[in-house]
Amino acid sequence: MKKYFLLLFGSVIFTSCTQEKKLNDLQVQVEQGILEGIVLPSGIHSFKGIPFAQPPVGELRWKAPQPPLKWEGILKADAFKDNAMQKDVFGDMKFRSSGMSEDCLYLNVWVPANANEEKLPVLVYFYGGGFVAGDGSEGRYDGETLAKEGIITVTLNYRLGIFGFFSHPELTKESPNNASGNYGLLDQNAALVWVKNNIAPFGGDPNKITIAGESAGSISVSAQMASPLSKDLINGAIGESGAMIKPTLDAVPLNEAEQNGLDFAKRINAQSLADLRKLPADSLLDEASKWGAFNTRATVDGYFLPKLPSAFFADGEQSKVPLLAGWTSAEMPYMAFMQGQYPNPENYAERVKQMFGDNAEEVLKLYPGTTQEEVIQSATALASDNFIVFSTWKWAELHKNTTGQPTYVYRFAQQRPPLKSELGNVKEGLAGGIIKEEGEKKENEMPAALPGASHASDIEYLLGNLNNNELYNWTDEDHKVSQTGVKYLANFIKTGNPNGENLPQWPVSKANEAMNVLTIGPETSATPEQHRERYLFLNTYYGF
Repeated sequence: MKKYFLLLFGSVIFTSCTQEKKLNDLQVQVEQGILEGIVLPSGIHSFKGIPFAQPPVGELRWKAPQPPLKWEGILKADAFKDNAMQKDVFGDMKFRSSGMSEDCLYLNVWVPANANEEKLPVLVYFYGGGFVAGDGSEGRYDGETLAKEGIITVTLNYRLGIFGFFSHPELTKESPNNASGNYGLLDQNAALVWVKNNIAPFGGDPNKITIAGESAGSISVSAQMASPLSKDLINGAIGESGAMIKPTLDAVPLNEAEQNGLDFAKRINAQSLADLRKLPADSLLDEASKWGAFNTRATVDGYFLPKLPSAFFADGEQSKVPLLAGWTSAEMPYMAFMQGQYPNPENYAERVKQMFGDNAEEVLKLYPGTTQEEVIQSATALASDNFIVFSTWKWAELHKNTTGQPTYVYRFAQQRPPLKSELGNVKEGLAGGIIKEEGEKKENEMPAALPGASHASDIEYLLGNLNNNELYNWTDEDHKVSQTGVKYLANFIKTGNPNGENLPQWPVSKANEAMNVLTIGPETSATPEQHRERYLFLNTYYGF
């Protein structure tokens, strides 16, 4: 009979077995009690559904997350818990959660097999979805691949939409911090605090935590770096497409957010905060999801965000840690800019005038459109830059100039392969997922979008989770690009530098110089940034 390893001083142990029982479980002592996870076939240890805060229900709806309660006995951590309240917004989101409810504040941990006596680096990943959708159980965020690289990987859930970003004067008044809104961001902070306090028993180093995310998750990374509550909890940051900097989901003043809350309450005839808290979660979600009912935005609340994130970065008051940030080569298709207009030079020039007014002439010089091919290229660039590329660029630009910390910038250019033929008559949606095409292709249909990597398509590559997306026939080239991306991220998480053996050199971007941008794709290589003049124009246009 095999010996049993004892749970001693909070270190990770493995519950061994008799000849009749296979070695498949383990236990960890955390502050709240004993957790029991599972051993995956790869040997990675998995702990799912760990409560990092009390359920934000009843009177805790629209309150900062409260510390989790202790439990008696052993808590099974073998399955994902419920995802946050949300509508089915994005077709590419495939959850493995147990359901949906307000009781959603749980995290998941993947641990390397040899972590019981080591101080391993830790990655905490925030999901994307515009702060209205997403879940830590999604296969594309799975932490097993990075755990195989020797990194303890954590995903988590945070409150979304009206549940996570609702401000109201009564909420501000009852708050000990005289603040309201930002509950989703406070959830992320609470998860970071939990990881800081509890990751050592898993074999992790509480002083070596890197945060990462894509889209709203990347925006969250920038906000956590700025916030006085979180900036000292991390020692590295990774941002994939997005920062909380205008025009991308920038935070709004507290009084504006409170007025939005009052307007929503009036719209649904709620006379008081008590009335709003009595609403069933499903009803509240339905009301807030109606067109124009509620605008999900972070708030300059004086507590989590005493001022705009861009101001923290400009003043050099953010977390002074290495940053790795970038965007995809075709974040948004030209159609998003053309707004239904055919992409010829005349229509393009008119759209530029509509959007940029007196600045149209300068825009047309920076984003020319004298032929259809040029229009498609420039409209793609304008749609992408104004959607999310500029804010990410500005984030990296400010950080490298005000901290003295290494900043690494990338452009992800690997285009996904075609959708599997057995899916039938479908096409990719603008923000992921698939859309069923109806009828025959029309003779005057819009030209094809510019080839490239679309928004959110980099996630499964960089986290090593191509096989968790079954919509595509991944090629050897796709897997090669993914392996390269995983190695860069793993190196950065471990050392603050993405470079390593057998990888193309990724030069750091230095203060007060043009960026060095690494293109990750079929031919991975670095070059000086090619469109700096565009971003400098947008920098002035947006009032920086």
